[in-house]
Amino acid sequence: MVKQKTIAQEVTINGVGLHTGQQVVMTLKPAPVNNGFTFVRVDLPGNPVIEADANYVVSTERGTNLEHKGVQLHTTEHVLAAFIGCDLDNVIIELNASEPPIMDGSSKYFVQAVEKAGIIEQDAERDEYIVKEVISYVDERTGSEIIVMPADEYQITTMVDFGTKVLGTQNATLKSMNDFKEEISEARTFSFLHEIETLLAHGLIKGGDLNNAIVYVDKEISDETLQRLKVAFGKDDIAVKPNGILDNLTLHYPNEAARHKLLDVVGDLALIGTRIRGKVIANKPGHFVNTQFAKKMSKIIKTERRNQVPVFDLNKEPLMDITKIMNMLPHRFPMILVDKIIELSDSHVVGLKNVTMNEAFFQGHFPGAPVMPGVLIIEAMAQTGGILALSTVPDPENYLTYFMKIDNVRFKQQVLPGDTLIFKLDLISPIRRGICHMQAVAYANGKIATEAELMAQIVKAK
Repeated sequence: MVKQKTIAQEVTINGVGLHTGQQVVMTLKPAPVNNGFTFVRVDLPGNPVIEADANYVVSTERGTNLEHKGVQLHTTEHVLAAFIGCDLDNVIIELNASEPPIMDGSSKYFVQAVEKAGIIEQDAERDEYIVKEVISYVDERTGSEIIVMPADEYQITTMVDFGTKVLGTQNATLKSMNDFKEEISEARTFSFLHEIETLLAHGLIKGGDLNNAIVYVDKEISDETLQRLKVAFGKDDIAVKPNGILDNLTLHYPNEAARHKLLDVVGDLALIGTRIRGKVIANKPGHFVNTQFAKKMSKIIKTERRNQVPVFDLNKEPLMDITKIMNMLPHRFPMILVDKIIELSDSHVVGLKNVTMNEAFFQGHFPGAPVMPGVLIIEAMAQTGGILALSTVPDPENYLTYFMKIDNVRFKQQVLPGDTLIFKLDLISPIRRGICHMQAVAYANGKIATEAELMAQIVKAK
């Protein structure tokens, strides 16, 4: 089992915010297990916290921007990508501004900060979602698409086509997250000249210069534009290199744009909140399609885990067959509703019932369209729970089990002849004075059929 990880000690990074131009102090701190990545705005009253959660994404204009309870964060993707690339699970990120420092427009300096702080394992298992089938999201407006398919580890491929001669079509692949530092972390953010002009006109990229963004010249550049860029970037002179890039910046990789898009995918999908074991293929990715896909994945994972059916070997010899069950429970035909007990511990029990058309209740309960009565499913779960309660006394045959309370009952699907019902009951609190409080779930056909909270008490028979 892979353990969760956090940093060994806190580390501080200083820089400038890309859009605000403000000096930013960002401090990374160790976080407890199951914390995930949480941002803390130490510049605001009460030090509000924003979790790295796809459901908090409110804008993807020039970066992934989060908002929770009126508190905003901008351009979170580069620092989050560094955490995933460094194999971290839990980090607290304190900021005295609304965005992390842009640094050189990559994740390089965040990776270096993590390495300086050190990484430690924690005493908890990592939460990982294993992809079992293809899941996709398509942005019909742009044609951008992201899919994830089964794979042995987390892998990402990005394919970009900007429709310009200066950049054209590029691909990038990360076969293992272990290679993130060497292959992806130094890929810097980029923009096209026409986008820079628009951003300058709106008073944005106040912290930008030619050291933290690759600028591709995708149009004829006028003398007037050159003068504006000199002022904006504080340069005495600006030139266009033969490869179509402003000034004297040298590319780290021939396909640096595609690699940075891959970096963005890693950072944006960190907002899912769960590690992914699968191969992601992103065609024309961007922050909007990335975060929409992250929201979809987050919802799928939560739904599957809420409805997850435990896997049991129904063919192995049971702990208790029907004869042993009847030696413990006082119920008899037609009210004995458990056929086997296949697991039993101090805190849980798993029972089984094979539902057949020969059940007595089908004679009067919709004989033309037989459905097992919901109250009898509850009774069957209670009998299974009774086994758990009675297993705590040396002479269970001398006790009876009585209901005290039934709460939060939900019937989610019909149980029909031919179904195999599996009952799993877990103690909500320790058994005291013979009172047993349990969370009960009945499964049929790989889905939850019924769930409820049951409270019962075992009482000495007279």
